[in-house]
Amino acid sequence: MGLGRFGGGIGVAAWLAEQGVAVTVTDRASPESLGDSVRALDGRVGKGRVRYRLGEHRLEDIEGCELLVVNPAVARPAENEWIACAQRAGASITTEIVLAIDRLPARGRVVGVTGTAGKSTTSTMIARGLETAHRVVLGGNLGGSLLDTLASIDSETWVVLELSSAMLWWINEGIDDGSRAPENDGWSPGVAVVTNFFANHLDWHGSADAYARAKQSLFAHQRPGDTALLGGGVEWATPTGVCRVRPCEWAHSGPLAPGAHNRVNAALALTACEACGVDIGKAATAVGAFAGLPHRLERLGAFEVKEDIRVVAINDSKCSTPEGAALAVDALAGEGRIRLIAGGADKGVPLGAFAAIADRVARVYTIGTTGTSIAAIARGACMCGTLERAVNAAIDDASDGDVVLLSPGCASWDQFVNFEARGEAFARSIRSIACHGDRT
Repeated sequence: MGLGRFGGGIGVAAWLAEQGVAVTVTDRASPESLGDSVRALDGRVGKGRVRYRLGEHRLEDIEGCELLVVNPAVARPAENEWIACAQRAGASITTEIVLAIDRLPARGRVVGVTGTAGKSTTSTMIARGLETAHRVVLGGNLGGSLLDTLASIDSETWVVLELSSAMLWWINEGIDDGSRAPENDGWSPGVAVVTNFFANHLDWHGSADAYARAKQSLFAHQRPGDTALLGGGVEWATPTGVCRVRPCEWAHSGPLAPGAHNRVNAALALTACEACGVDIGKAATAVGAFAGLPHRLERLGAFEVKEDIRVVAINDSKCSTPEGAALAVDALAGEGRIRLIAGGADKGVPLGAFAAIADRVARVYTIGTTGTSIAAIARGACMCGTLERAVNAAIDDASDGDVVLLSPGCASWDQFVNFEARGEAFARSIRSIACHGDRT
C-alpha cells in the first residue's frame, strides 16, 4: 500500500515477489506519476510478476490480502480506513523496515540514528568510520530497502540505520496484530544516536508529544550494556542500565561538510564509532574526509549571472524544518550576503523561526504552500510562488559575491515529487541563468 518513489516500496515488493509471494501494489497516485517506480520494479522481478492497482485503492484488494505492507509515508496509520479494513479482515499489518529489522541477526551490532536534522549525514559518517575496521551495511531512511542486502548480513556485520519518526512508530508502536515474535515487540539498536530534536512531522503524528515518543523509542527498549548517544539539547532520560555518553571533541582538517552543526554530527559519529570498538584515530580520518551528501548544503559552484556579478549557489533542498534552515544560514555566515529561498508543503510545524532567519539574510524569497505564511513573518520577504521565479528574483537582487541558498525549511511534495527533484530544479534554474558557470 503505497509504492512511492523513494525506493522502499520497490524494494519490499521485489523482495516479497522473490520469496514466491503473490504481490499486489496499490497506490492512489496515477500510473503516469509512478511510471519510473513501476519500470524499476518490473525490471527487478519481470513484467507480470506483480499486479498493480494504481490511481486508487479498492476494497477487494485490501480485504483479500493476508499481509498488508504499508508505506511509512501514509500519515496517522492508526486512523487509516484502509488499514482498518485489512485488520478487520484478519490481515497482518507491517512495513518494509519492520520486515527488515526482524530479520537482522544481531541487534547489538546495529547503530540506529534518528533526530530532526542531520540523520543522513551522521549515519553516513558513522558508516565511514566503522568501515575502517568492519564490514558495514548502511540503510534505512536513506532510500532503497535494507531487505535487498539481508542475504549479505551476518552476525559480524555492522548495520547503520537512519530511522525516521514514521519508521520508529511502526517498529515500536505500530498496529498490534500479534504477528511479531515476542523478542521483536519493542526494539532498540545496541547503539542509539539522536542528533537533535525540534517539532516536525506534526501532520503525520498528530501532535508534538506523539512525534517525541516515536523518536524516544529508538532507545526506550535498550538493554544493559547498550549505548545511548544524545546530541546537544536532547535531555531525555535513558533506560536504567544503558550507558549514556556525550559526543567526543572534534577537530578536523579536510573537506568536512560546512557548519558548526556538521562538526557536532562528526563528534556524534566518532563517539558512536568508539562505542563500537573502532580506533578513533582511524575513524576520525575517514569522517574528516566526508564532504557531505547531495542536497545537504551542497555547493553547486560560483556562477556569473550578470556582467561582473558572480553568485555562489548552495543546494540544501533536503532541509524540511525552519530550524534546519537556520542551521544552514549559520553554516554559511561569512561567505557573503545570503539570499534564502524558503517554503514548500505544510507539515503543521511552527514557522516562527523564519522571523529571526530573515534578520540574518539579505532577503527571503518564498515558494510553495507555506510561502504566504513565511512572507508574513519574514521581514522584507519577496513572495515568489515557484522555485524558478524565486531564483530569478534572487538573481535580479544579487550583488557580486552573494550566496543564493535553497534551504526551504519545508517539505517538497506540494510542487515536487521529492527533495531531490526540488534540488535538481534549483540547479537547473541557476545554470540556465548563468553566463559562465564553473564548479568550485
